[in-house]
Parts: sequence; C-alpha cells; structure tokens
Amino acid sequence: MTQPLVSFTASDGQTLYLKRRGRGRPVVFLHGWTSTHADWTHTTTALADEVESFAWDARAHAGHPLQGQAASVQRMADDLDELIAHFGLQRPLLVGHSMGVLTIWEYIKRHGTAVIGGLCLIDQSPKLLTDEDWSFGIYGDFDALRNRWFIARQREDFAESVLELAAAGHNPRMRERYAHEPEKFQRVREHLAALDQPALTACWASLTATDFRPALALIDRPTLLVYGAQSNFYSQATARHVAAAIHGSRLEIYAGTDHNPHFWQRDRFVADLRALLAGC
Repeated sequence: MTQPLVSFTASDGQTLYLKRRGRGRPVVFLHGWTSTHADWTHTTTALADEVESFAWDARAHAGHPLQGQAASVQRMADDLDELIAHFGLQRPLLVGHSMGVLTIWEYIKRHGTAVIGGLCLIDQSPKLLTDEDWSFGIYGDFDALRNRWFIARQREDFAESVLELAAAGHNPRMRERYAHEPEKFQRVREHLAALDQPALTACWASLTATDFRPALALIDRPTLLVYGAQSNFYSQATARHVAAAIHGSRLEIYAGTDHNPHFWQRDRFVADLRALLAGC
C-alpha cells in the first residue's frame, strides 16, 4: 500500500508536501527542477530501516498549486529551513540533486550549517550561466543571451524546451535518442505538460540569476559529491572545481552516467550514502 504524502504549512501560507518514511537518522531529499519526491523512491526504500527520509515536492512542483510566494531559490531555501524546524530534525543529512543542490547552497548562504550533519550534492554547478570569467556552467557555454532564448522557448513549448535542454548537452546517448526516437519521450512530455509552467519558468529564472559560489567556502560539514561522467550539462572539470572549493569533500564520478548518476548506479549510490552517514 502506497503511503500518503504528509504536509506542513510554510510561513507564507504555502502547503508543502513530502513523502516521509523509515526510522533513524533524518535525511532530507531535494529533487531537481520539474521533478518530484518520487525520484528518491529506490534510495528511501533501500535505507528505510536505517534512516527516516523526508523527500519533498518543492513548491510549484508535482502539480501542487502555488498558494504563497513564487518558487524562487531564496524562498525554497527558507522552505527547507522551515521543514527542518517543523519536524524537529536533529543534524539531518541533506541530499540534493540539480535544483536541490542549489536549494542547499542557498540555504547555507542564508542560514548557515549549524543544524545540519552532512551533505550529498549531485551533479550541479554553483553558477549555471557562463561568462568570460566562468566556464563551469551549463554545457561550459550557456551565457545570459542563450538563457534568455531558453526562457522564451519555455513560454512557447515548455515540455519540448526542457527535453531540448537535456538533448543539446554532452551526453551522446540522450542526443541520439532525442534525434532519432523522439517518440520515446512522450511520457516525459506529458509529465512536463501537466506542470505549472509559468511558475517553473519563473523558478528557472531565479536559479540562473543567482550565484551560489559564495556558499562553497562556508561548508564545514562532511560532503559527498556525485557527478555523472557523461553529464548532459557539466564537465568533469566542473566536478573537480566544486570538490576543490569544498574543503574535505569526497568526489565520486560515476562512469557512463548522465545528469542523474544516482538513477543509473543505484546500489553504488546507496552504498556511498551509507558511508557518508557513518562519518557524519
């Protein structure tokens, strides 16, 4: 029997939903842009006898109506702070993928690290847009002009624009499948088409307008970094740059995986999380 979602009300009146399961050390799971708590089902199931997991649906995601403030990364960081306080979590491990990583970094900028026990950060850059001084963003070549074009494309056809973003990147398998078998992505299109597209476009604008690099030097908790060797968006040089900027972090690059390394090497990811939990 599927467990129902639980919820809490944020300070601006927004109802936030999450899947809570297991028992033990608290672990908060934060999904990527356009995704849901379901991304973490395998991991939370595997760890259900060892940790208590809290996997949220970020505001404006998963079909939940937006009732309060916009889904900016600043507001989502405050949502995370309020989630930790509402459930009384003691030294939680924060696990973020993509947008979830940005939410964690913004949380650290705004609230510090005092109440958290450790971090797992999956396949993300601390500054999404590239410029003449920064080559570690999306594709290594995604500047403000290109981002404006992408936002305009979202307003034309949100679902297809998100697929195009993934297909235009470094992962050869995604490029080939999208070019030659576009029908294979129909379920993804249907998922994306059902979302609150204006709210998620505004969310994207917030993510790309924010520089998260100042957060890296503030991290003083055990940190696991997981990157895909064939990430759609980020080079291995980006992974190494982030690892060098976070003192004492441990970098794991999963061979043959894309922007979702935790999907493709699930057992390894669970083992890496267990090792992190043992040390924090």
